[in-house]
Amino acid sequence: MSATEQSNIIEYIVCVIGAFAMRFSISNAKAYKYLSDFKGLDFLRRNYAAEHTLSIDDAIDDLTVVCNRNGGGLSL
Repeated sequence: MSATEQSNIIEYIVCVIGAFAMRFSISNAKAYKYLSDFKGLDFLRRNYAAEHTLSIDDAIDDLTVVCNRNGGGLSL
């Protein structure tokens, strides 16, 4: 993976974390911890090729489902 591709993935994940935090009215740090603890960040990294083609809202919906399946408690 090139440095540009890695940079794009990081930028996308940072953007999604911020949007996730806004949707659930939590801090960016809490959103990061939640997504990390309940496998959301792993999901984004593994599925970047598909997820980055969706809207940010769709990505947050997907993350919510993934995290809930892994024990998270936030809901749509």
